[in-house]
Amino acid sequence: MTKNGLQLGKSAKRAAILLLPIARAACAGSDDGRSISYTDDRGVANQPYPNNYRAEVLAFMKTYLNNPVGVHDAAMAEPVQRTVGGRLRYVSCLRFAPRESDGSYREVRERAVLYVDGRLDRVVENTSDICAGAVYAPFPELGKLTR
Repeated sequence: MTKNGLQLGKSAKRAAILLLPIARAACAGSDDGRSISYTDDRGVANQPYPNNYRAEVLAFMKTYLNNPVGVHDAAMAEPVQRTVGGRLRYVSCLRFAPRESDGSYREVRERAVLYVDGRLDRVVENTSDICAGAVYAPFPELGKLTR
């Protein structure tokens, strides 16, 4: 290949690399103005029960907490269906007292764990309405986490 042919090949590669994000964004667009969703959930359909919720919460809390070792007063409510943000979701409420870096403990915290399509989706810190009336049971596995 000549020097000019080699440069033309490099220029075409660079142009393709620069235009790829624009092309991908165009494909993701929607004509009807709706946001992209990976599920068909419209917020009113029954969601599947999160059968693995305890294991998923433990795996999440291991990364969520700065120090997952020695959590006290851990309790969790079984998942129940609630409307959160206009969408029907399974929600389990969680209470725990995390350990500080100096060995002391913080006050008990409450978190709402939301599930979509039977899997942990996110944790909500402001639980005032979501966890009202939750029935907690001890969750000793959370206190046995290691790093």
